[in-house]
Formats: sequence, C-alpha cells, structure tokens
Amino acid sequence: MEHKPSLVGGACIIAGVCVGAGMLGLPSAGAGAWSLWSMLAVALTMVVMTISGWMLLESYKGYPLRVSFDTVTRDLLGEKVNALNNLSVYFVGGILLYAYITSAGLIIDGMTGMGSHWASVLFTLVFSVLVWHSTRAVDRISVLLVILMGLSFVFGISGLSMNIRLDLLLDRVGSETHYAQYALVMLPVALTSFGYHHSVSSMRAYYGEERRASRAILGGTVIALTFYLIWLASVFGNLPRSEFGPVIAEGGNVDALLKALGSVIESQAVANALNAFSMAAILSSFIGVGLGVFDYLADLFKFDNSRAGRAKSWGVTFLPPLVFSLLFPFGFVVAIGYAGAAATVWACIIPALLAKKSRELAPQGGGFKAPGGQPMVVAVILFGVLTAIFHLMAMAGMLPIYTG
Repeated sequence: MEHKPSLVGGACIIAGVCVGAGMLGLPSAGAGAWSLWSMLAVALTMVVMTISGWMLLESYKGYPLRVSFDTVTRDLLGEKVNALNNLSVYFVGGILLYAYITSAGLIIDGMTGMGSHWASVLFTLVFSVLVWHSTRAVDRISVLLVILMGLSFVFGISGLSMNIRLDLLLDRVGSETHYAQYALVMLPVALTSFGYHHSVSSMRAYYGEERRASRAILGGTVIALTFYLIWLASVFGNLPRSEFGPVIAEGGNVDALLKALGSVIESQAVANALNAFSMAAILSSFIGVGLGVFDYLADLFKFDNSRAGRAKSWGVTFLPPLVFSLLFPFGFVVAIGYAGAAATVWACIIPALLAKKSRELAPQGGGFKAPGGQPMVVAVILFGVLTAIFHLMAMAGMLPIYTG
C-alpha cells in the first residue's frame, strides 16, 4: 500500500512559509484598530488568501504536477500579464529584503552599539554568503533557525500570555471609541503575513492531486492565523495602546517594539526570548526570501551556476536593497505595507484571473474547484485592489492613521 503524505506535514510547510518576520509588524500596524478589529482584519485576510491559493491550485489542473506559477500565468493570461506578475514578485522580494536588512541593523546596533549602517552591512555580507554558497547551506541554517524560532516564541509568548491584562487588551484605560476606522491600513501588512502562493505548485506536486493540497493549504493558513492571534493578544494585553506612539514614530521598527515591550516585561529572560525570536524570524525570512529572489534573477538574467555567475546573482539580489536601506531607511511597517500592496497582484488578482480563465476554457471541467463561483472571483480581485488602494491612501494622508 502506497504511503500518502501527511496533511499535517503539508500544513506545517505552508505555516512555516507564512510565519516569519512579517508578523513582527502586525502589532504596530494594528495599534489603532486594537484587539478586536485587528484580529478581524487578520482573520478576513486569512480567508481571502486561502481562497486565492485555492484558485491558483484550481488553475493548475490539466498541467504537469511540477508546473510553475510563471508557466501557467504565461499560458493562460499572456506574456504582458506574466511580466507584470514577475515584476511584482521581484518588487515584493526586494522591499522585504530592504525591511529585513534595516531592522536587523537596528537590532544589532541596539545590542552592540556599532551603528545601524555598519550593522546592516555586516548582517547582509555575512548571511547573504549562505545564499551565494548553495541552497543546501540555506536549508541547513533554516532548520536551526526554525527550531530557535519555535523555542524562543513558545518561551517568550508563554511569558507574555501569563501576564495579559484584560483592561489593556480591551483598552478600557483609553478614551478611544472609534477603532474600526484604523483597521483598513492594517490590511497590507496582514496580507504580507499570508504570502505562501509560490509554494502552491510544490504542495500539488507533494500530494499528487489538488484536493489534499487544498486541505494542507487551509491547515497551514489556520495555523498561521492562530500564531498571529496569540501574538497580537499577548502584545496588546501587556503593552498599553498609548505606549505605541514612540514605536509608530520610528516607523514601527522591530527594535522600537522590542524596547517598548522590554519596558513592561518584568522577566529579563522573557525579554531575551522575544529578542531571540525576532532576530531568528528576520534572519530566517531574509535567507528564505533572498534565495527566492536570487534564483528568480539568475533565471531572468540567465546567469550560470558557476562561482562567477552566482556572484552576479548575489550582486543584483542583495546590493540594491542594502543601498536603499542605507540611504532611505523608511521604517519596517511602511516597507512591509508597500510589499503587501504590491503582493496583491500575485496573491489576489492573478490567482482570481487564472481561475476565471481556466473555467472559461473548460466550463464543464471536473475535479477541484475553489468555492464561491464568479462572485468569489470578483470579491478576491476587489479585496486585492482595495488593499493596495488603502495603502496608497494611508501614505497620502487620506485615511486615519493612529499616531499614539
């Protein structure tokens, strides 16, 4: 009897792709909306992103198991749409690397006092070498980082969750009554925290069919959502809403959030665990995203796999975000928001268009179908478009932004 791959294993892979440094921006992005509305925004994003992943999965029907996102998009939607999709993938990868480099530099500077610019350069040079060296090196260090993330997260969150104050969690100490108006600006950051769509093809190949892959995707996004809700409740239940002012003033940078949490956490061990988790999450995301962008650009520019070819791929992958980080340090949440706005193209709009096109080509086609029919296709596209618009409106000062 042939052994079927575990649904739990696949769900953990998807959750591992989702959960990373992006979640560190959720508390600062949600400080205005606070507990209830932040959690509703994250839950709504999880539902839409799960369905968009299912739409992508549906569009792969009829293609070989190892087919790529790039191939299906080019085949169903044409070269121009595929070029736009690829551009958005590169932009998201670049802006995320920029955010990780900037945040790592600030955290290392806080620990050593060496200066954030020098720390960013050191961080990039040391850890990008792993990507240049080989995928195997990334694989090995990623396993260690995931173990460190898991242990430090459990220890840090257990310390925070045992000290949750209901009056802080429900903001009974504040005078604010209109929380919902701040929820819209959180959507781009929440969307970035559910970016697993490049792994949909791998899940389909892993299970050999769409239905089990769809269940693994759902399991993974539910696990990620659970992580995020616990994280938000733990932070909002310990750190008063008014204390987010200085964090937001610094662009929601991770080091500022950790300093604010450190001021209200009595246990130094818990504070150290949160610092370790944050650094491991940033490093894990940095090398994971870096490897993806590295491989994408190597293929785009046709760089070979020699040392010289990999050096060229390394240069175009890591030097632009490092230079921008040194010259224009935007702030972590702002950068993650830009990434979320751009990610709407390949995480919402393109999957919905692919599902629509595949249904038009095979109206009586059997097998797996994402739920909701045509109205759901429209809803997913609308969610993506509005999320991008909300970020641009917030940047232009046209949406209310909480400043503390």
